[in-house]
Amino acid sequence: MARLARGMLIRGGCSKGVDGLGNVYGDWLKERREAAGLTQQQLADAAIMSRSLIGHIETGRRIPSKEDAQRLDTVLNTGNVLSSFLPQENTAVADYFETARQLEQQAVMIQEFAPCLVPGILQTERYARAILGTTFPPVSEEECDRRLVTRLERAKILDDPVTPVVWALLDEAVLRRPIGGPHVMAEQIDHLVHLAESGRVQVYVMPFALGFHPLLSNMLTLMWFEDQPPAVYGEGLYMGKVHDAPSVVQELQHRYALALANALPHKETLALLRATARDYQRHD
Repeated sequence: MARLARGMLIRGGCSKGVDGLGNVYGDWLKERREAAGLTQQQLADAAIMSRSLIGHIETGRRIPSKEDAQRLDTVLNTGNVLSSFLPQENTAVADYFETARQLEQQAVMIQEFAPCLVPGILQTERYARAILGTTFPPVSEEECDRRLVTRLERAKILDDPVTPVVWALLDEAVLRRPIGGPHVMAEQIDHLVHLAESGRVQVYVMPFALGFHPLLSNMLTLMWFEDQPPAVYGEGLYMGKVHDAPSVVQELQHRYALALANALPHKETLALLRATARDYQRHD
């Protein structure tokens, strides 16, 4: 408990994202679990949690809810330490997106559909800044920087070469709208090409010529997990919702599959991305 409290004081009592203090908290939880002779699965079963969530907490990628922390205290006989010393996340995201942001960090597979903007985890720094710097109502440069850091932190899930598997289905409008100007767009599209060529992300484009398709008016993120049911996040202007009802999730998965079937094949998508990047470079 002393080391956990010391870590809190050194870092000023709050964390930025789920690093820093989250790691101190997670390390302490792991020590208590191992001292009790429990595996992650045994602790998860006793605390009525998933094994993957325990793993994410121990590595600093997640912070448990107050209720989860109280159950961990009970199982590990740690008094109220884990519930009293819960770190506070300092993430600059909309309230309605917070649940989806946490799920995104746990997912083993993510399928994105974007009708007008490159998905957040695939954005370059300058592309993201161009979006965040033109919000309404306007925000200060400091607040813009906070939001940018959070967005770039989300993209770190791609640092793992294997999981999560990521597919990005983009409406052609994503490529044609010059966010930040030609140079920023050329850089952003080159980033998508690099991710696609490396095999880290599968990228597909829905061409304008297709006309209407089942996802045209929706931004969707489909997520699969190691040991919990899949979920879908949909977002509109100043609103977002995580769907976990099996019937709704299944319908949205089917819509995504139908749209994907009509997208350009991988080879043609890469050719379009390269050609579009060259067009922006010529206009720069």
